[in-house]
Amino acid sequence: MKKSIYILGAAGSIGMQTLDVVNKHPDLFEIVGLSLGSNDEKNHLILSQTTPKIVALRHKEQLRSYQKRYPNISFVYGVQGLIYVSKYPIEGLFLNALSGSAGLMPTVEAIKSGKPILLANKETLVMAGDQIRRLIKKYSGKLYPIDSEHSAIWQTLQGESLDHVKKIVITASGGALRNLSRNHLKDIKLVDALKHPNWSMGAKITIDSATMMNKGLEVIEAHHLFQLPYDKIETILHDESVCHGITYFNDGTIKASLSPSDMRIPIAYALFYPDKSPYDQELSLANLSFKPMDFERFPLLKLAYEVGQKGGLLPTVMNAANEAAVKLFIQGHITFLQIEEIVMTYVQKYQNQLRPSLQLIIQTDQQIQQEIFNMYEKR
Repeated sequence: MKKSIYILGAAGSIGMQTLDVVNKHPDLFEIVGLSLGSNDEKNHLILSQTTPKIVALRHKEQLRSYQKRYPNISFVYGVQGLIYVSKYPIEGLFLNALSGSAGLMPTVEAIKSGKPILLANKETLVMAGDQIRRLIKKYSGKLYPIDSEHSAIWQTLQGESLDHVKKIVITASGGALRNLSRNHLKDIKLVDALKHPNWSMGAKITIDSATMMNKGLEVIEAHHLFQLPYDKIETILHDESVCHGITYFNDGTIKASLSPSDMRIPIAYALFYPDKSPYDQELSLANLSFKPMDFERFPLLKLAYEVGQKGGLLPTVMNAANEAAVKLFIQGHITFLQIEEIVMTYVQKYQNQLRPSLQLIIQTDQQIQQEIFNMYEKR
């Protein structure tokens, strides 16, 4: 029997790799719903290879031409279109590969509609991890991670009790600028920050990898996914991106998950779970290196630990400031180091609230991002 699948962010890096996995197994998977982006050429390529029932477009202006070209597909658009797809009344795996805070409410609505969540959208748990866990419990839902690091930890914990876990370790490549000292970061251009040595990813996550904010978001995400305190979540530098996660147990044993730097592996692990999918690439284990994390070189990672431990509204504040700052850097309005400056300034000045509602989380995210855009876009 085929598994039905929804993919939000189908035109992005994770979405395209998910479609690659799915299209190789047409006898096992059926696409029910998608969300697409602004690139019409890429959107049409996707729709030429799939036959979804419901598709959310980015803009209202796209609606008429798509409806005419694909009369057998129902089209919606915008934020409400994402929600409509999330609530669509056909059971299926719901893979959220949206970038940024836009991924939060679709996850919430998909949980309420009873769909198992395959989560590649870090911001969902960073902004509202406590609320998401409560919803998963209330609706007897399932939550599977797509990130390579969290998928690795998930695999090492199979058949294990959290009571036996001493700590988990998330590895970090260091990103495109890992071999540069802080003194050399002042004149970094966008093209430099986008040259990730190991992974092919979208612009936002690649910049986050260079600032190490990506790893900070992953630490907060891991806290909510695995229900472990922050003092049991460690990060280390690992240039090769072959070992993605390590779990240390109280009896002195260690489990590690190693695989090629290919996001199709954790994607397939979640799609096929509890079964395994075939993969034909060989992995060399020669010359693997590990180094302690340098929090002075990557201050945003240190900040993420502090924000995660404080909890409440601060993770939303940090994420919103970072999301806005990264967009401004990509657009050429600020320098690379100003990303750190903006994020730290907003975290330091914001009054925390320990039990924010989902409404307050969303309002705060939008308010901070708009405030930062207004401040820097005119410069």
